[in-house]
Amino acid sequence: MPAAKRIGQDDLRTHNMSVVLSTIARSRVPMSRAALAKSIGLTKATMSLLTDILLRNGVLRELAPTTESTYGRPATPLAFAPGHWVGVGMQINTDGIGYVVLDVSGDIVCSDWHERTMVNVDPDAAFAELDGMMRPVERDLAERGYRIAGSRLALPGLVTNGDRLLVARNFGWRDIDLNRYAVFSRLDASADNEATLAAIAQIPGYASQRADRDWPIGPLDSFVYVSTDIGIGGAYVREGQIVRGDHGFAGEIGHICVDLHGSLCRCGRHGCLETIAGRRALTVAAGLAEDDDSAAASTELLPDLYAAWRGGDTKAALAVERALSALAAALASTVNMIDMENIVLGGLWSGFGDGLLADLERRVQSQILARDATRVRLMFPPVTEHPAMRGAAVMGLRRLFDDPMRFMTAD
Repeated sequence: MPAAKRIGQDDLRTHNMSVVLSTIARSRVPMSRAALAKSIGLTKATMSLLTDILLRNGVLRELAPTTESTYGRPATPLAFAPGHWVGVGMQINTDGIGYVVLDVSGDIVCSDWHERTMVNVDPDAAFAELDGMMRPVERDLAERGYRIAGSRLALPGLVTNGDRLLVARNFGWRDIDLNRYAVFSRLDASADNEATLAAIAQIPGYASQRADRDWPIGPLDSFVYVSTDIGIGGAYVREGQIVRGDHGFAGEIGHICVDLHGSLCRCGRHGCLETIAGRRALTVAAGLAEDDDSAAASTELLPDLYAAWRGGDTKAALAVERALSALAAALASTVNMIDMENIVLGGLWSGFGDGLLADLERRVQSQILARDATRVRLMFPPVTEHPAMRGAAVMGLRRLFDDPMRFMTAD
């Protein structure tokens, strides 16, 4: 039996500070030291020590005192201090390349996105462009006094150990050591699958201040996230945390077989979900592009697809109906496998509107085994603008939340 690891004072302080940061981030209203101590179960003295360190290091700030406290004495609410700590999210995707810088307060400091079709693109050229975008941003952040807590890169493929891309089939990339690229190593970045990061963007208060508005899911809720693009990806969130599987590849819902005799997928199998319900498959089936036409992979055809479907075009209607049936079958299988009632449907399908979402929900409900005991709930995501890039920035900030004492220079 291995010896138990001894927990020192520094370990305990790091853990408690991490809990304090997460509690503040998940709360919709600022909390005082006393409210935090009560919520977490720490003594007021310990809470004062931890929050004072965070105040001195520009992570937190004090707001104007309020009179709302148990004994009528003024309480000083705490909130994240803007202008000091940021996470950097970068993305190279089939529809473009870009970045976002997210303040721990929840505000976007800056962002940029170059929209274009990125299929079979040269990886050196893609990373060179990203490098060119990031260098002036890094200089600007340094001049303005920001500290980068961490950086994350979203990619549409299988990523292992945070720095090696095993395969991104829609790019034609395979077995790439990401550390060979200056922008990746310079920012001490890690990489992750785009669907995983898009799912993280939907979790309120994961590693930045949650928005003060209604949100369809809570910080500790469980859900399946489905990302629909040229390919279809997914992620599985259990009680507010990503479930990655043994090797970090969990969630590849786009490669569930829905037709044994279907089209050949880029993964080598036949009839995968994305060969029917992915963006390229839909535009081709609707007659808007040829399969070998690069335009089939472009987002520019999506408005035409939506318009043709709403206008009753026969080809478009049949393409969407077939895709909807395939998607319902795959989602029902997923629910049967992992027993999850919340499904967040991201990407192109949100453009079809609430009526189609309700139809899809009814189809999934009718196909699950526990349909008499469980109600499946489908929803469009609250974060829709480049969610993977936003999730990458959140994960950059997560380094501050997971190991805060590492960043504290003023004790």
